Amino acid sequence: MQLAPLLSLLGNLEQLDTIQLNFNQESVNMMNIAIAFIMFGVALSIKPQHFSAVILRPKPVLLGVVSQYFLLPALTYLLVWIIRPSNAVALGMILVASCPGGNVSNLISSISKSNITLSVSLTGFTTVLSLLMTPFNFAFWGGLYAKHSPLLVPITIDPVEMFRTVFLILGIPVIVGMSVGMRFPKFAKKVDATVQAASIIFFVGFIVAALAGNFGIFLRYIHLIFFIVLLHNGLAFLGGYLLPKINHVEEINCRTISIETGIQNSGLGLALIFNPRIFPPELNMGGMAFIAAWWGIWHIVAGLLLAFYWRKRSLAMVTTHPS
Repeated sequence: MQLAPLLSLLGNLEQLDTIQLNFNQESVNMMNIAIAFIMFGVALSIKPQHFSAVILRPKPVLLGVVSQYFLLPALTYLLVWIIRPSNAVALGMILVASCPGGNVSNLISSISKSNITLSVSLTGFTTVLSLLMTPFNFAFWGGLYAKHSPLLVPITIDPVEMFRTVFLILGIPVIVGMSVGMRFPKFAKKVDATVQAASIIFFVGFIVAALAGNFGIFLRYIHLIFFIVLLHNGLAFLGGYLLPKINHVEEINCRTISIETGIQNSGLGLALIFNPRIFPPELNMGGMAFIAAWWGIWHIVAGLLLAFYWRKRSLAMVTTHPS
């Protein structure tokens, strides 16, 4: 079954491909700084003992990593194969699915009363692994879809440049943040909440400012990708919940893994999209930017709705199986 006829009722997705969002180099640099600051804030609370959780209780962490870097890209590949969107929209979906979990996941997990330690551990692991897994997953699943679908033409992505960009935006801030947290634990504990709040406000402020500069464009074309992002993001939350559930992981960890899978670092995706050495402007990737930008807003809305639902639905009400 294909949803292409249904999606066509919303309009022609290919018209997004040639749209240029108003992001100049200064805006891109500000976005990179915002993401780097967010990752620094996340890393302040990442401690070596979080990573030791793999040794002590490896199952939830391993399933979380599998859900993030294997299940979600595979489900995304299946989804784009079914709905057959335009070239750029399909690649945007695959790129977002290839990114690590977003830092907002820790906040969402806290609101939902999920496992904060597991959330931070997964954020740390997926962030570190993103240096390899983000370019690998995009190249693998994007190339696989392009190879078998006439709707996508093969594109050449420089994995070295993608790795360099990911390392600059994520790697260095995480290394510095963890170093500061371990070297000055009292200072890190004192400023952690402030830095986390400031980083989220900083990034949301950037998104709002970016939307303001492209508000007319978004109003005109948002209907084309709204339901695609809704479906894609919902699939991420659902897959992230069911994978640990069928493997008899306790409910609190199922919720945490779901949140980690459904909250993606779409800001990193935008940073990669607007890097001309990775995606040259002549590729007409407007649809990619639309997907990543709207995902960055929608996953917060969906995550908060899910968090407040789970917060009201006590764990005691759910039959659990110990992991």
